[in-house]
Amino acid sequence: MTIEVLRAKLHRITITEADVDYIGSITLDRDLIDAAGLVEGEKVHVLNVNNGQRLVTYVIAGERASGQVCLNGPAALLATVGDVVIVLAYAQMTLEEAKVFQPTVVFPDERTNKLRS
Repeated sequence: MTIEVLRAKLHRITITEADVDYIGSITLDRDLIDAAGLVEGEKVHVLNVNNGQRLVTYVIAGERASGQVCLNGPAALLATVGDVVIVLAYAQMTLEEAKVFQPTVVFPDERTNKLRS
């Protein structure tokens, strides 16, 4: 048997753009992607701290060191620029693996979305 557990988390990043005319996804600064160990195209859950909205989408790489966090397509209607979100990725693993697994949790600067030193 396998279960789904938290694998990676970007805790409290700020939406910098919302582009409803794009086909879909969340664009993230490449530094944030690398720090959390995310993969371009990976399914993620986005939790909006400001309004309680939750959505499922996939990751697109943005410009490195830009601080970019952009909700695209219909997801853009679920947030406003300036909203704070949490991005989560999950993985399937056995109970034995899950008991010892430690997720990657990243706490960027909430105002700039830059990694803290």
